[in-house]
Amino acid sequence: MEARPSFLETVGKTIVTHTVTYFAMGLLASTVFDYKNLYADTALRLLMRQTTDPLVMSGPLFQPIRGFLFGIAFFLLRNAVFSRKYSWLVMWLALAVFGILGPFGPAPGSIEGVIYTVIPVEVQLIGLPEVVLQSLLLSVVLIHWVRHPKSKWLSWVLGIAFVLVMLLPALGLFLGNRV
Repeated sequence: MEARPSFLETVGKTIVTHTVTYFAMGLLASTVFDYKNLYADTALRLLMRQTTDPLVMSGPLFQPIRGFLFGIAFFLLRNAVFSRKYSWLVMWLALAVFGILGPFGPAPGSIEGVIYTVIPVEVQLIGLPEVVLQSLLLSVVLIHWVRHPKSKWLSWVLGIAFVLVMLLPALGLFLGNRV
């Protein structure tokens, strides 16, 4: 008998959960922090594409790739991230430490970003709540879903949300090119 969760379960649920939480937090943060003006009127204009750029609009369509990569890592670390009492905290701290605060490159809001970029610290910190909360939401929802594999309502909600997150940008890009 294969240990739970299986590779396919881990990767599949991670792809769906990451993509949905990425889209939800990105939409919320874009609205709250006015990314349209932030990316146009601050030092971020030299780093970030404008929100009307087709690649930015298609961003959610690429998230299953990142979810797949996360899923591989979570599967390899499944004993540490799925079986402990505070598994969501272990996962969230790993994501925050390695992916947000301490990545190898100078990402805005990271230690390297503060040291090596010319972007003012206060501008770098604006986007930090989005990635911290998205990684927290990813961790909490994914751990819950994996631990409760028979939770049909959660599977349906996340499944429908995933399909919508994939369809809306694709439809927007398709219709935008036709107008």
